[in-house]
Amino acid sequence: MEHAFTATIHQILNQHFGALHKDIFNGSPLLQYLNNKTRSAGKGSKARGAFANHYAVFVLVEDYLKQGYDKQGDYSKYDGARFTELFRRQRELPFGAKLQNHALNSRMNDEFRKFFSSCPFIPIMRNVDTNRYWINENLLKVELAGKQYNIANVVIEIIDAYVAAKKDAFEGFIEACEKLQHLDSSSNATVQAFVKDLIQPNVDARVFEIVSFGILKQYYAGQSIFWGWSSDDINEDPLTLYKTGRTNANDGGIDFVMRPLGRFFQVTETTDVRKFFLDIDKVQRFPITFVIKSIETAERLAAKMRTQAREAYGVDSIVDKYMACVEEIINIPMLLKRFDEVVQAGKLGDVLNEIVTQSKVEFNYRQSEPDEVDEDAEESGAS
Repeated sequence: MEHAFTATIHQILNQHFGALHKDIFNGSPLLQYLNNKTRSAGKGSKARGAFANHYAVFVLVEDYLKQGYDKQGDYSKYDGARFTELFRRQRELPFGAKLQNHALNSRMNDEFRKFFSSCPFIPIMRNVDTNRYWINENLLKVELAGKQYNIANVVIEIIDAYVAAKKDAFEGFIEACEKLQHLDSSSNATVQAFVKDLIQPNVDARVFEIVSFGILKQYYAGQSIFWGWSSDDINEDPLTLYKTGRTNANDGGIDFVMRPLGRFFQVTETTDVRKFFLDIDKVQRFPITFVIKSIETAERLAAKMRTQAREAYGVDSIVDKYMACVEEIINIPMLLKRFDEVVQAGKLGDVLNEIVTQSKVEFNYRQSEPDEVDEDAEESGAS
């Protein structure tokens, strides 16, 4: 597989191994894995950029180099890197402040197996009893014509180059947003086109979630409910949408929560009914509004969900219970319609401000204070 960033990988390999760079690449499953995982580097800020698996490899190879095993010593005798040190290190890296332990514990290995099912090695080795970790040295050594070549430094440079590319793209995205914030009302059409371009099917899932939140927050902010403990005590409260955490976080299937209605929202790019019903189960079958990154009609999406559910469960009463928990389906056309209503209400600037704020938080672009680390989670290394 070749893509825009592949040339950068070969450039780095050429600097280290000269004319052998193609043979080194072809002989290394780890380099081919990184090539696959860096496809988004040349696609700008709207392309999905994942860092968890990259950083799981990075911190272990970095530790390997720090101990000097690329030059001398028997790595098989090494006591292994402590989980707490690896966990803290990956959170120090760009875009890494909110990373969890899943990639170190299993996800990176699981994904590697999908790409290289016939490879006898897994990248990350772990002793559960001691919470010590190792990079599989077999994947850091490439043998050509009876000679071994160590690619540890190359792995670090490739990941550094990928992160730098994604950082440049994201900073360009933030810069564009901030410039648009300062345009006058005569440039509203430009701003609208920019925002609408961020809620298309090909956009990074995190960007889609952030923009969806910005639109829906302003859309519901124009609505109120009246409630009270008695007919003589009635209050008017505006609907307020809150973002509950990071995108792609393990937060029980709740991306947004609305007060005072207590309404749940889940943003997704999949149409796999098993994922929808898993989210519903996580919140004990509390009704959820699904914001789906799809241009299919809400009716079509609901019909597909019901069809898949019947195939999976085969019992109408179970299917009906799950489908009753789908409070509403908001697709891309509906988001665009609601965005138009928000613009007509004079809240375009508020949407853009929210996109900038949430993007900086999501991508750790600006942090006011160090992130707190759960020491129990650190010590356990549990998934």
